[in-house]
Amino acid sequence: MTTTLPDGRAVPDPTAGEPAMLAGWLDFHRETLAVKCSGLDDAQTRVTAVPSSSLTLLGLVQHLAEVERNWFQRVFAGRDVPPVYGACGDTAGGFALEPERTYEKALAVWRREVAVSRELCAGRSLDDMGRLSEPEAAVAGTAEVSLRWILVHLIEEYARHNGHADLLRESIDGVTGP
Repeated sequence: MTTTLPDGRAVPDPTAGEPAMLAGWLDFHRETLAVKCSGLDDAQTRVTAVPSSSLTLLGLVQHLAEVERNWFQRVFAGRDVPPVYGACGDTAGGFALEPERTYEKALAVWRREVAVSRELCAGRSLDDMGRLSEPEAAVAGTAEVSLRWILVHLIEEYARHNGHADLLRESIDGVTGP
């Protein structure tokens, strides 16, 4: 039986095996991002929380679409795919906002990237390996990473950014919560 929170997020099964547990926690954090943005209009998703930062909910959605593409398509599947939002240096990892790029469009792109990520992981072993780019390998100390490592890293990436999303959402309309 799947337990869901009042906002619709599925609680990861506390007795699941490792593959299902990792996938469950990643999906939980993916949906947490969507919940943090729900009910907001495009202008609200462009609001920053503090004057010294340009971080926005829209920028987080775009960035996490880039993260999904990089780790699952490039690193894990070895695909030669371009960045979602143009040259990486031009968009600072997806965070940059463009007037014509709406929140609804960015959310659809992010959901599409998540779907591709799920497809690439389906039926794969946690021990299957992906290959880092040269700059990434220099940081990690190795060129190979397991699907397990990628999933744990993505859980960490989403959890960290969901903390940012909590603060952004509270600054927009006072909404707080899990």
